[in-house]
Amino acid sequence: MTLLTILLQDAAAPQGGSPYSSIIMMVALVAIFYFFMIRPQSKRQKEIRKFREALTEGQKVITAGGIHGKVKAIKDATVVVEIADNVRITVDKASIYASPVDANAATPVK
Repeated sequence: MTLLTILLQDAAAPQGGSPYSSIIMMVALVAIFYFFMIRPQSKRQKEIRKFREALTEGQKVITAGGIHGKVKAIKDATVVVEIADNVRITVDKASIYASPVDANAATPVK
């Protein structure tokens, strides 16, 4: 017999436990998945959205492509970022992230 056949026979064999134990196990797995995967990701997305809404001119940022610069102008859906002296690029607001070190403080941004 193959290993798969043996495993399927073992899985089909009746267990001596309660019929509710498998339901409780599934609920526990969903809860663990939520608290370790979904919730932290949604909190991070919320923080990024708040950062983008609170952008100010002169703030140091990083684009999604890894370009570091300072915000020079903010429009509805775009941001003008100065990456060198008199070198400015226009990027979508959705591709702007916080700089690892905040421009106003010496503490890293989380």
